[in-house]
Amino acid sequence: MNRTTFLQSVAVAAFMATAAGAAHAQTKTLYVGMNGGNFEKTFTDHVFPDFEKANNVKIVVVPGTSSDILAKATAAKGNPQMHVMFLDDGVMVRAIGAGLCEKIKESAVLSDLAPGARLKNDMAIGIDLGMTGLAYNKKMFDEKGWAPPTSWMDLADPKYKEKVVFQSASASSFGLHAFLMFNRIQGGSEQNVEPGFSKFKTTIGPNVLEYIPSSAKISEMVQTGDAAIFPLTPTAVGALQEKNIPVEYAQPKEGSVVLMVTECVIANNSEPELAQKLAAYLLSPEAQSKALQHGNIVPSNVNAKAATPEAEAKLHKFHEYMKTAVTLDWDAINEKRPEWNSRWNRMIER
Repeated sequence: MNRTTFLQSVAVAAFMATAAGAAHAQTKTLYVGMNGGNFEKTFTDHVFPDFEKANNVKIVVVPGTSSDILAKATAAKGNPQMHVMFLDDGVMVRAIGAGLCEKIKESAVLSDLAPGARLKNDMAIGIDLGMTGLAYNKKMFDEKGWAPPTSWMDLADPKYKEKVVFQSASASSFGLHAFLMFNRIQGGSEQNVEPGFSKFKTTIGPNVLEYIPSSAKISEMVQTGDAAIFPLTPTAVGALQEKNIPVEYAQPKEGSVVLMVTECVIANNSEPELAQKLAAYLLSPEAQSKALQHGNIVPSNVNAKAATPEAEAKLHKFHEYMKTAVTLDWDAINEKRPEWNSRWNRMIER
């Protein structure tokens, strides 16, 4: 081998080593637990890419309901497999109480958040503000000449017999919200659910076609004409409408239920600094504007911008809904939730 060939070989080897080192630097992976469907697609396609590019990291979504993600995080508490998780606010309160979250570090972005978005000393923070109300199959309602629903008690109207789809109150925040609002109307409270349990089976119960663990089946059940009315959020309704599913949202006169999707950095995860950086990025107006534009995910950062007049109109309508939204007592709920879940499964869904 002559000197020129030798030097070329050395240069090639050095280049390959540098490339391998660069590739190795890009192999860090962050695992984020979140709801699948619209959330997963929006964040994977539109929100995460800028952060991945800027930080040489790959973000992998672990999909599931809030209960699923909480169960995964609990099972791996001693050796966390996820770095950040998104949970509905009530479930997140349980996660914080179980020591699964670490405090989100102070940053300038925290001062730009809507009131109420910061939970329990910043152990978790809302990234999607929403509420559970009622949604309905507009095609079916139009064909039958039915007026849009106006009350949670419309779920008990006999004309919807076997046309109500109800998310399981033991597995879904939507179902739990609807049950607790029914319970309030019957004279109960989060400290007293006896009215709800004693009256549900003879009022709403006969109308329920199916209890579903999540809302994933609703689009199919609307299109097949099986579902007339069901608990859902304006965000989820918007996502279905974009797929040309004929649904509309209705704000109950008793109020919708505040439903905030919150994020927390999982305690003792393997990439604490990078996980904190991701959490801060997801609260930025840039990230939240993308989530609003592409997924109808309502920003907690007041500086997030709507990209179009249509999106701005949706945001305005959302703020109108929030004026009558109800906040539940999650400390009382979580104290009794296992007992309620057992009763629900035994008395309602069996």
